[in-house]
Amino acid sequence: MSSATSSVARVAYLASDVIVDSQPTLPSTSQFAKVYSSLSATSSRRPKILSVPLGGDPGSTLLRNGSDAGLISFTSSAAAQTVIRLVLNAAELSSLPLVLHLAVKDDLSEVLLLHSAVPFFLVSRTPQQAHDNSLLASRLARTEKKAVVHAFYDAKNDSVEEIPESEVQPFLLSEKLVSTNGVNGHNGSNGHNGHANGRNGYANGHNGHANGANGTNGVNDHSANVVSPGSELFKLYERAALSTVVRIRRACPPLSVHGSSEPHTVIFGLGDIPSVDIDGVSVVSLNLLTPLLPSRILDVIPPFASRVIILEQLHRWNTKWTPLYLELVNAIHQREVEQRPHIQSVYFSDPAQVIPLAILKLLQAAPSSVPIQLGGTSASSLLSLEVPHIPKHESSYTKILSHVFGERLEVSNSPALVLKQGAIATSPEFALGRVRGQLDQRNELIRSVQKLLEVKEVSPELHKLCSQWVLIKDDDTKSCSVGKELITALESSKLSSPIIDRILALRAHFPARSRWIIGSDAWSYDLGASGLHHAIASGLDINILIIDTLPYTSRNSADPHRRKQDAGLYAMNHGDVYVASVAVYSSYAQVLQAVMEADRHKGPSVVLAYLPYQNEDAPALEVLKETKLAVDAGYWPLYRWDPVKEAQGKEPFALDSDSVKNDLQQFLDRQNHLSQLVRSKPELATELVSSLGENVKEARRKKAQQAYDDLVVSLDAPPLVVLYASDGGTAEKFAKRLANRGKARGLSTSIGTIDSMSIDTLSQEEYVAFVTSVAGQGEPPQNGRTLFKALNAAALRGEKPFSKLRYSVFALGDSHYWPRPEDAHYYNKPGKDLDARLEQLGGERFADIGLGDDQDADGPDTGYKVWEPLVWKTFGVDSIEVKEAEPDPITNEHIKAASGYLRGTIAEGLEDVSTGALDPSDTQLTKFHGIYQQDDRDIRDERQAQGVEPAYSFMIRVRTPGGVCTPEQWLQMDRIADEHGNGTFKITTRATFQFHGVIKRHLKPSIQEINKVLLDTLAACGDVNRNVICSAIPSLSRLHAQVYGFAKLVSAHLLPRTTAYHEIWLDKKMVAGEAVKDFEPLYGEFYLPRKFKIAVAVPPTNDVDVFANDLGFIAIVDEQGELAGFNVTIGGGMGVTHGNKKTYPRVADVIGFCTVEQGPIVAEKVMLTQRDNGNRADRKNARLKYTIDRMGLDAFKAEVESRLGYTLTPARPYTFDRNIDDFGWSTGDDGRHHVMLFIENGRIQDEPERDFKTGLREIAKIHKGTFRLTANQHIMISEISTEDVSEIKRILAKYKLDNLNHTGLRLSSSACVAFPTCGLAMAESERYLPVLIDKVEKICEENGLRNDSIVMRMTGCPNGCARPYVAEVAFVGKAPGSYSMLLGGGYYGQRLNKIYRETVSEPEILAILRPMIKRYALERIDGEHFGDFVIRAGYIAPTTSGKEWYDGMGGEGQYREAAAAA
Repeated sequence: MSSATSSVARVAYLASDVIVDSQPTLPSTSQFAKVYSSLSATSSRRPKILSVPLGGDPGSTLLRNGSDAGLISFTSSAAAQTVIRLVLNAAELSSLPLVLHLAVKDDLSEVLLLHSAVPFFLVSRTPQQAHDNSLLASRLARTEKKAVVHAFYDAKNDSVEEIPESEVQPFLLSEKLVSTNGVNGHNGSNGHNGHANGRNGYANGHNGHANGANGTNGVNDHSANVVSPGSELFKLYERAALSTVVRIRRACPPLSVHGSSEPHTVIFGLGDIPSVDIDGVSVVSLNLLTPLLPSRILDVIPPFASRVIILEQLHRWNTKWTPLYLELVNAIHQREVEQRPHIQSVYFSDPAQVIPLAILKLLQAAPSSVPIQLGGTSASSLLSLEVPHIPKHESSYTKILSHVFGERLEVSNSPALVLKQGAIATSPEFALGRVRGQLDQRNELIRSVQKLLEVKEVSPELHKLCSQWVLIKDDDTKSCSVGKELITALESSKLSSPIIDRILALRAHFPARSRWIIGSDAWSYDLGASGLHHAIASGLDINILIIDTLPYTSRNSADPHRRKQDAGLYAMNHGDVYVASVAVYSSYAQVLQAVMEADRHKGPSVVLAYLPYQNEDAPALEVLKETKLAVDAGYWPLYRWDPVKEAQGKEPFALDSDSVKNDLQQFLDRQNHLSQLVRSKPELATELVSSLGENVKEARRKKAQQAYDDLVVSLDAPPLVVLYASDGGTAEKFAKRLANRGKARGLSTSIGTIDSMSIDTLSQEEYVAFVTSVAGQGEPPQNGRTLFKALNAAALRGEKPFSKLRYSVFALGDSHYWPRPEDAHYYNKPGKDLDARLEQLGGERFADIGLGDDQDADGPDTGYKVWEPLVWKTFGVDSIEVKEAEPDPITNEHIKAASGYLRGTIAEGLEDVSTGALDPSDTQLTKFHGIYQQDDRDIRDERQAQGVEPAYSFMIRVRTPGGVCTPEQWLQMDRIADEHGNGTFKITTRATFQFHGVIKRHLKPSIQEINKVLLDTLAACGDVNRNVICSAIPSLSRLHAQVYGFAKLVSAHLLPRTTAYHEIWLDKKMVAGEAVKDFEPLYGEFYLPRKFKIAVAVPPTNDVDVFANDLGFIAIVDEQGELAGFNVTIGGGMGVTHGNKKTYPRVADVIGFCTVEQGPIVAEKVMLTQRDNGNRADRKNARLKYTIDRMGLDAFKAEVESRLGYTLTPARPYTFDRNIDDFGWSTGDDGRHHVMLFIENGRIQDEPERDFKTGLREIAKIHKGTFRLTANQHIMISEISTEDVSEIKRILAKYKLDNLNHTGLRLSSSACVAFPTCGLAMAESERYLPVLIDKVEKICEENGLRNDSIVMRMTGCPNGCARPYVAEVAFVGKAPGSYSMLLGGGYYGQRLNKIYRETVSEPEILAILRPMIKRYALERIDGEHFGDFVIRAGYIAPTTSGKEWYDGMGGEGQYREAAAAA
């Protein structure tokens, strides 16, 4: 919290060359002086500070020291004798670069003496405004060499966003800006409508009116060209204000307007005036007192206003009229006599006197010709009304309403009405009555206009306007604009009629409003009672938004008889009510569609809105997860019911819940398939029935044989049940090994998942062996959680159901996964917990628990070899020697070889409507086709509890070599996301498109539509060369064209040649007429051991992280600027397995130089050398990086050169200096323009106030160039012709795509998808990194590092999709909310980082980074990046090679993890 004095003093200290501080009466000390003293100890700046005693002459001191100063500041409280002495020297002081900062308490009487003595006079009411106006005043005085008075109130303490010290002087000395859109630059384009937006948008909080004022003061306003004596000074003020707004990103309007948009009374307030909201009254707060142009005054006084009140905070004034009163009179007298309102001057002293009741009394009293004093009634005697609090999460919906309806929106039970109409104003009954009254008045207006049409004396022009308005009275926009024209015509008409008088009295009802009543848990919980019933039964054109905040996971704790969504069924049964059920965190587009349809419906509308949260501190991520659970489980279905469609004979009900819709479609598909089968071939049905008896006989025979076999075996030994819980397949493998070996020893064994057993069935078993691994933070795997929860519940009830059960547990885990002592209990926690719980419930161990540890020499096998003999000993079969012929496990190599060149049974699986999934072996093959099978992990547990399969969907990745696409291709991707995906798409770290949420029956149409625009998905994933990426380099257009062409050439050269892709997805249709032959000259039937990635970088920007790729080409440009060739790098790779030190990341080595022509062949030979030498026995060690380290770099290079038939020439010099994108506009060497847009983590979607997807769609419709996708997940709109620049800029601004006002940290960040779709994710990434950056960037800003780039990346698992291992700071997911923290990567991707802490949560992350960032800010050397600093400062050791990645992990010296814990 800061006071206005401290903020003003800080700016004065940092901005001024000389400061003159006036001392107060002894024994008091100057509050400014205390701040100066504090700053002198911490700041590098040293202005000259002079003190003047209270009785001294500050004017002479200022004149003596101000002539040579760039800026001189005077700070003082507003004492009478100080101000008088300044007035005496005002003529000389006004031409100095001087700011007079004067602190006032509750009286402007003294400072107003300077009103006409200096060129500029600013007034601030809040600490933040005082800070901003101090900057503005300093800039204005320094650049224009003129004096500025800055009067500010110092009674409040508040949070203030202050400008960093290092930026004050650059701001003051920066070039002057010329505004084309108003004083506030980016906000000025709103024009006259700006203020209305502020008035109506209550959800935007108290800042709404400020936004409005911005538009009103645009230079493009009709009155901007009016010349007045102060117009030149006002232009100077505008320039300084524009520069200030550009820097601080907050409005600095000369006038702030709030209140009624059609006022009969306008109040001009000068002083500490609280917010007052009264119907028919607008309040203009003056921030700039001099120069105040008459045109600006007239802009905020509508011609129909009948009264102007000048409300000033003055204890005394020596003359009858104040300067402000005289200026307003002068301005108003420029109007015609009939348009001049009555002007009333009113004084007040205490802000508590300015209350609605006092203003209402003032309005009711007859206008006075002399100034009067406000405050006949004290505030303490009035009933204190508190505005109800609106929970912050609910702004998700109110912002949508404001965004969609703008000025038309009217919330009839807005909390803002409480102060004017009492607490009852928020009740639905009151709101309904208010709406009924407004609609009655509007109907009366309509009748009056129609009556006026019958009056013969009406002029043709007026008659035309009346007719026009009657015809379009319900139109959203035209009713307002035509209404304004009609009002103007009526006011100027000479016709005298009571009808006209009545129409003008009802003028507020000309616009067609969108009227809403909002019910919420916080302040309106009327559901299914009288208020809602009356609204539904009223037949009025009213919209009701009911917000349900009950989280899905808490649904059972709520009153089951008070379910809000039942209101939808009740409303639908009424027959004439529009009903919708929406959830903004599930489908933003559906919310927009529903509210617009509700508004169009002429009658009652009920929109049920889901917004689950426990309290206001609940993060948005939790709201998102709860929403997904509720929607996908069917608890909160998304639908729309439109009775108008029913009347038209159309289907009135639209189901919008994708999951519910998909389940229903699958059911209908199955039913339709069977019915069609019977109808088309009736004999089949008979055959099926006739064979039923034989089938039953055969089944009985097999069952009898099995029973006999079981009986024979059981004579010797009891049966063994093997149950497993496994996510990754390892525990399942051990369980199957145990079951097979048991059968080989003559035991009757059966196997299943742990969740296949209930407590009741388990209690009937005699011998059970459990095998379980670990998931997340010591949690059981997915297919064991249900039984685990049931066992825990039974233990809490004190039950003992397992009196006959004998059991043993084998647990698999990694003792190194949780290295900290306090986390050690997570090691094998599920197995240990299961072992203890079964004993607690009455079970008896037949063998002690076995522990398999990944850190043992043979991994889990070490512990398994000890545990398994104990099992056989229990059954007395340990002495039996069995020559086990266990089947070899089916690996990816077997699947590829047997696939028929990537065909498998994919085509058959697509036709299977009984499941949303494909066969497991086919899911390995679909990766080669650019497709991953996934399921929604947010709702996986819930669906398992419901007994249904996971919510399967597919990810589709497009192959876009070089990351370039045309506008036509972009529009197609946009359509595919809407029609087949989840409504969004992702720009990946491989610079391509990625769709999520595509269900199985949409796979084929999606891929066909991708191919229609000459793109494909072949080899976007899988054990092949994947998408080849290249640098964006906007300024080097010719070079980019060459590099892009090279990337396409390499991609095409290494593309698989199988025809399977075209047969399965394109029905054998050739792409663009290219004949494709079924032969794999490069890959063979086994393809590559693992994926293969290629990148092409153009120094000095390593935006593709070339060293993180298997193969890299670094462009070398000759002296003529032509592409001479490439340095070749090999052996980069990111993937790691937690706890497995045989896996590690690696940066590539440079092995030589090749020409452009040689490049594709070099790529081929490197890939073939990997094909023939890669480790196909262990996929975790199959990447090229391990092959090179196993063979040796020289040996691998020699093999490549042997295949080439020549040696590579020595590498040529190059330099990288960054790996981040260059945001903003640039011009290429061909004269065409490019703009790099920031798309956080690459997610293209529409969100409230960030409709990026829509904006990019609109650009693609008009753009004639290309789009370039970057490996940092951003987008460049490329090759823009000069004549199209202005239109592109307009669209970017409209959709806020041009906003680059982000910290350097955020601009340098990147995250993978992770939850909820990625099956490998262990923790959040894309959804969490922005939340973490919000907190870390505050630390950066506190230390003056707002604009400093620090490369921070996050992944949900250790596979490294976002290339975290070359980031300066990285977080790699280990479990929900838990990450490994890595430090020390190279700023341009040249050096690996290293694990600094193996397990951290958010509080630990912030606790580590806070002192580290502060030290970096204070101790870094020029040009030193954060990754280099943490190594130099001793936090972490540098990583010199991949194999040494684990050396020195955990920090160095005093920063080692063990030392830190101690």
